[in-house]
Amino acid sequence: MAESPFPACPLPAGFADSVQLAHGGGGRAMQQLIDGIFRAAFDNPWLQQRHDGAVFELNGRCALTTDSYVVWPLVFPGGDIGSLAVNGTVNDLAMCGARPRYLSAGFVLEEGLAMTTLGGIAASMAAAARAAGVYIVTGDVKVVDRGRADGVYINTAGVGEISAAAPVAPASVQAGDAVLLSGDIGRHGIAVMAARGDLGLETDIASDCAPLAEPVLALIEAGIRLHCVRDLTRGGLAGALVEVAQDAGVAVHVREDDVPVRAEVRAACELLGLDPAYVANEGRFAAFVAAGDAERALALLREHEVSAGAVCIGEVQAAPAAQVTLRGPLGVPRVLDLLHGDQLPRIC
Repeated sequence: MAESPFPACPLPAGFADSVQLAHGGGGRAMQQLIDGIFRAAFDNPWLQQRHDGAVFELNGRCALTTDSYVVWPLVFPGGDIGSLAVNGTVNDLAMCGARPRYLSAGFVLEEGLAMTTLGGIAASMAAAARAAGVYIVTGDVKVVDRGRADGVYINTAGVGEISAAAPVAPASVQAGDAVLLSGDIGRHGIAVMAARGDLGLETDIASDCAPLAEPVLALIEAGIRLHCVRDLTRGGLAGALVEVAQDAGVAVHVREDDVPVRAEVRAACELLGLDPAYVANEGRFAAFVAAGDAERALALLREHEVSAGAVCIGEVQAAPAAQVTLRGPLGVPRVLDLLHGDQLPRIC
């Protein structure tokens, strides 16, 4: 391996000396990369929040988040890379208890990309921004050589105004909280995989890609004791719950029978050897609320189309700390952990 031209960087014991992630890598390997390289280099109180975005004071409490989108194919049932880029960033702001306001958009375009394709992506982003009530106010465009960007990659950043009086973050989760799920899981990952056509998977499953701010803000404005919200993107429901349990130092117990999975999604997962609990979503979230507010929170969520299927799937306990268990139909629990890689790469 060639010697690095950069200053020496101490790595944690056992850390790989080269990037070992597949395209779209996530799970435990991604967590190790983030903790071992980026958090170590950029360490500050805002990164230590370990949340979907940073919350800070700037003429009032604000949230800032950013994400990059490399999904392939560019268009899939229920969405495309443009709507995904807007909704994904809007949703990360909502998970911080913020009302999304403004986005930036950076484009890395591959030489030869059809202008009709680029125009369609821009139109899709504009429609998604209108639906989410945000504005795309600044951006950047770069062009790279043919074969280096799969058509287009997009980076979006977003700023929002914090609506919650108390922090909505993993650190706020406590024993006794109810765990709510906003709807059925697994559709986005399966829709993208089917759209690739390389597995011969024929299905009408469409992505759940959608903005989530309105139902989350409805909980906050109604005075629900909302302790944490997490969208179920890479790593799916299981990955999100494990991350929260680890960050909060609590145990999360989930009833598998209460987790809604559509029959066609379950069938596709069985065919592909996937666990629906780990399949990515782009329009679903888990909410940790005080047990006494759970029924009222469910009623509020069910008033919004995107969360009309909201259910309670479990509860938080004090021990065993940092552990998530899924109790199956026969009453046998299994421990959920972060995967060492994504089941489905390139889904966002």
